[in-house]
Amino acid sequence: MLFVALFSPACTAQNEGQYTHFMFNRLSYNPAYAGSSGAISFTLLYNNQWLGLNLQSPLPNVDPGKTPTNYLFSFDMPISWLHGGIGLLFNSQSIGYHNNTTIDIDYAFRLYWGPGNLSAAVEANLYSFGFNTENLYGCTDLTGDPSNPTSGGGDPAVNGENVSDFMVDFSTGLYYQVPGEWYASLSVKNLLGSKSEKLSYQNARTLYLMGGYEYTFPYNPSIKFKPSVLIKSADFSVYQAEVAMLLDYENAFWGGVGYRLRDAFTFMAGINWKWAKIGVAYDLTASKLGVYKSGRSHGTIEIFLNGSFRIVKEKEKPTVSRNTRYLL
Repeated sequence: MLFVALFSPACTAQNEGQYTHFMFNRLSYNPAYAGSSGAISFTLLYNNQWLGLNLQSPLPNVDPGKTPTNYLFSFDMPISWLHGGIGLLFNSQSIGYHNNTTIDIDYAFRLYWGPGNLSAAVEANLYSFGFNTENLYGCTDLTGDPSNPTSGGGDPAVNGENVSDFMVDFSTGLYYQVPGEWYASLSVKNLLGSKSEKLSYQNARTLYLMGGYEYTFPYNPSIKFKPSVLIKSADFSVYQAEVAMLLDYENAFWGGVGYRLRDAFTFMAGINWKWAKIGVAYDLTASKLGVYKSGRSHGTIEIFLNGSFRIVKEKEKPTVSRNTRYLL
């Protein structure tokens, strides 16, 4: 999400989300995941980053903008006659004075290979970017009187208006899984690196490597250990990695911990109930934004709901026929 801005002195704009529950939200990172669960699936997710961060307002009684906030909805399902699956993802993101909306449309082709199945996918990315400069002031805008700032300041980008633009990009990915055992994922987002001259904005080409494993304890099969890892790189120049380790009990309760390099310690817990999976996560900020180093941020909260429905076709009853030879 903002790891490019945090760890690079000069960077390309980046709008990809950062999610603690990445292992349950794989479609956001790789379009080739579409339909791989074999069920009709949807996910609702809310992420509010850096709670309590005291943003500085440019003037008294002026909105200082929002800390990073994400609202996400995704949907995917297998379609046999397409030999794969389709997916749809909607993401609304607010950062500072930016409001971005993304719609991703996915198609994944899947084939059985070895003990598992391999899928390759293409994704169309539709971006709508908005930037509200109404509350932005430069040093030449201020007159010394907080109630009477000037409205020009000589910066054409700070014109007190809502500026918006629309962009199109494409992504691709490969996904291999052995159901119930392990999976490996490779994807590249924003292949075109689309630019907005209007907003002086450019999408970063982002590489994602992700994998996970499921281990069942031989002496207690009701408990499963599920480690997972995610590595990401923006424009192959800035990197970030995170690892998570979950314990699952009888496929009913799960919880665990993780670490995001130079950013946060993560804590997760959730339940599986019938068709639904419900989870909550808290990120304890470990960077200089954290409350223990600067007193600024109280961490990040994330909540998600996943629903999964399998369509089982009833077997047709065998047709009963009578032979007239045996009716007498």
